Amino acid sequence: MIYSTASVPVNPPGEPVLTRAQAWAGLELKARDARLFLPPGLCTRCDVVEESPTHFVREATIGGQDLREIVALEPQSKVTFFQAAGPREGAIVNELHEDEAGALRLRFYGYLGLRGKTPGGPEEKAEQAQLDGENGYRAALLSTLKRTRELVAEGRL
Repeated sequence: MIYSTASVPVNPPGEPVLTRAQAWAGLELKARDARLFLPPGLCTRCDVVEESPTHFVREATIGGQDLREIVALEPQSKVTFFQAAGPREGAIVNELHEDEAGALRLRFYGYLGLRGKTPGGPEEKAEQAQLDGENGYRAALLSTLKRTRELVAEGRL
């Protein structure tokens, strides 16, 4: 199994301040349409295909791989992506929380496996290295906050 985690401050020095509500709006929008947040061409499809009061289901093509996720929202706090179909199984969480000093942070954590691959095998080890690497989830958190700031500045959030 793969376990990965990363955490970044929502409001680092020198950046325009985001409120919790603005950061949350960005997370929810990203959950509904990842194309707005990922590098151009990486996500070619992202459609909400079912919706209920507690969750929605999205189908997407990211990096050429089709996936289906059940997305649970805990307003102002947490988005959990349950991997229903696609190359991964497990859950990915994006969470807004305060650190010990009361500063707002955005944290990612995920517990995943790769469908059809040997647990702990070379494919999972490579995936772990990618998730924890320079262009992994920490970079994704930073780019999510950057894009959220841009959308706020444009008046879209």
